[in-house]
Parts: sequence; C-alpha cells; structure tokens
Amino acid sequence: MSNTVIEFNHIGKQYILGTIGTGTLSQDLNRWWARVRGREDPYLKIGETNDRTQRGESRFVWALRDISFSVEQGDVVGIVGKNGAGKSTLLKILSRVTSPTTGDIRIRGRIASLLEVGTGFHPEMTGRENIFMNGSIMGMTKAEIRSKLDEIVEFAGVAKYVDTPVKRYSSGMMVRLGFAIAAHLEPEILVVDEVLAVGDAEFQKKAIGKMQDVSKGEGRTVLFVSHNMAAVRSLCTRGVLLKNGTVDYIGTIPDTLNRYLKADDGQQEGRIIDNIKWKKSTISISRISINGSEQSFSLIKNGQQTLDIVIEGNSTEDITYDIMMVMKSKEGVPLATFAPGHYMGDIRHLPKGEFSIHRRVNLPKILTKGIVNVDLSIHHPMVEYYFRAPNCCVLECEGFQSGFGRTMNQDSCGFIGLED
Repeated sequence: MSNTVIEFNHIGKQYILGTIGTGTLSQDLNRWWARVRGREDPYLKIGETNDRTQRGESRFVWALRDISFSVEQGDVVGIVGKNGAGKSTLLKILSRVTSPTTGDIRIRGRIASLLEVGTGFHPEMTGRENIFMNGSIMGMTKAEIRSKLDEIVEFAGVAKYVDTPVKRYSSGMMVRLGFAIAAHLEPEILVVDEVLAVGDAEFQKKAIGKMQDVSKGEGRTVLFVSHNMAAVRSLCTRGVLLKNGTVDYIGTIPDTLNRYLKADDGQQEGRIIDNIKWKKSTISISRISINGSEQSFSLIKNGQQTLDIVIEGNSTEDITYDIMMVMKSKEGVPLATFAPGHYMGDIRHLPKGEFSIHRRVNLPKILTKGIVNVDLSIHHPMVEYYFRAPNCCVLECEGFQSGFGRTMNQDSCGFIGLED
C-alpha cells in the first residue's frame, strides 16, 4: 500500500485583478457555454505568471500554475520562496479555504491548519469554546477533546484567559492557542504557515519542538512555510521551492535552501570564485574559501566568532594589497566592513608568482538572524583593485545575543578585526 498522504495533481489558481469571485456575468456565460459544448474554459488559456516585479498587461493572473508533487507519510516538507511565490495560496487550497482553478488534490488523513492569525476562531466565543469547536470540525468527540484540553491550554499559556472571548486576545495569544489546538488534536497532517513568526522566541522554539515530536515521534506529516531558514533547516526533511507560482525545485533541505538563497541574491553559480565580476589581467584566482568551504553559501551558527578567508592564485607582478570584505543586508544596506588597510594601515606585500592569502575576520555582534550578502575584493586602498567579487556568497546567520553596533567607520574595527 502506498504511503502517499497528499498528492497535488496539476494544481492551478487563477485570479482576476480587481474582481471578487469568478468575474463578470459575460465571463460566467462564456464559461457556461464552453461547458455545454464540452470545451475547455476559455479563460484558462490566458493570464500571466505571477511575477510581482513586472507590470502586467492582463487582468488574469496565475497565482499557481501546474503544481504537481506528492508528500509521503511522516515527511516534514518545507515550502520556501519569495513573497508572492504562491506558498500561502497552495496551503489554502490544501486546507480547503479556497478551491483550485485547475487540477485536484488527493488527501488521505485529517488536516489541521494554522494559516493566518485568528483563522478558524469565532471571535465572540471563548478560548475553551473555540477548542471544542475546532475539535468537532476535525471529527473528534467531546470526550477526546476534553482529554486534550488541559494540555492545549498549558501549551498555549492562556490558562488565565481560556474563558475570555478570543476577540480580546492579542495576535500572539491567538497564534499560541491556534497552534496548540492544531498540534494536539492528533491530525494526520499538520499545515503551518508563517504565522509562528508572530509568537515570541520562546514559543517559536517550543512550537518547532512540538512539530518535531509530531513528525518524528508520531509519524505524522507536516507542511511548513517560513522565511526563517534556520527553522526550516532544523525541522524539515524535504524542500519545495516555489517561484512565481510554479515549482522551481524539489529536493533535500540543504539543496533547496542553497538554490533559494543563491537565486534570491542573483547568484547563478555554486562556488565563490565563480562570482568574480572583474579582475586585473596580471592576476589569476584559483581558489577562494570561507571557513574551508568554496561554496557560495555558509551557515553562521549562534555563537560562532570568526570567518576564515583563504584566497589563492598567481600574479605576474608584485602586489601591494589590502583585503576588503563588506557584509550587507538582502536589501543591499552595508552592515559591517573588514578593511584593515583602510582602518589600521595594514598594507601587505606579495612577490610575483603563486600566492596564498589567509585572513581571519572577527564577526560583528550586529549580525542578527537572517541572510547576509558578502562583497569580497583585493586592492590597494589608494591605487587600484586586483579583483572584485560583489555578492560572491551568502551567509545565513542563526543569530547573536548582542544588539546593534556601529559599522562602516573606524569605530567598527572593534567589531571586525584582523587576526594573523
């Protein structure tokens, strides 16, 4: 017997911009006339890809198009992609919040969904009443729900307010209660959207631990959408990358996230060296590595203090150089600079021939959870560049305990120093 619990078969979702429902009366009549004649819906043949960065010519937009993949029992699938890629729309179709325009989904098992803050709650009912209502919708008896009630209330941390109407709850309280209900009422399939980001750090950690217990300990299936790459990496076993409403990649979590992060920052190659955009004709670069890896993606774990940079190559002339490393946010805002030649006068010399440059960068405490882009170059501060590699790699930071500090000036040398 197959262990497949979810099967997406050519799922598509079309929207008409500025229109509520299926469209105008004339469009509905055209669809009806096509069905009477046994023809395809004429509006399925038109429409544009959902690329929010481009101005479109058509009012018909495909939020999802031709989505096909299957999920096995016990899989923990991380669905990633940019805002507007179709992640939430896909989960809404799976949860039957909306229906697909084309295709169908085959589901084996009971689904519990946590999609948006307050979804599935009646605002006038108390927390306790909403727990029983949600359990009844999932097909559970009152006795089954009652046996889980104390555990749900304790996990959500709302014991004081369990008999208060949920319209009085904060968004964080709603998320905690919604997740507790979804995770504890024994669904075969747990669907969780980005809403966990609303909760505090302690609750996020507890929620991820519960999802791990549900998937690994109880063999249940989890579909998880998040922009927190560290959470996706620690929780999920498979990844699905959506791009402009279509499946761009399906594979292991490391491969999926590597592809997503590189594509998100315009990097097409998998090695740092392949992202050199310019170099002087007298110099050649044979190897660049950060922390021993030549790949253009690295994970900075919480508590990691340094980065080790190695640049190897050959020069037909003597080099008087400084190494520069600039760390930027995804939006291109500079966060910190490593440039000992600029800030400390540490200009070094290499004779012509083969060379190997080693530098250790003390990481700044300003780095927080998220993605950091890196520009790397060798140059003489007052004369010329030897090579430039903008956006040569992506660093995913799990986070630091310290807050923000000053950067991009001489004071930043305390954050980013030089070690031999």
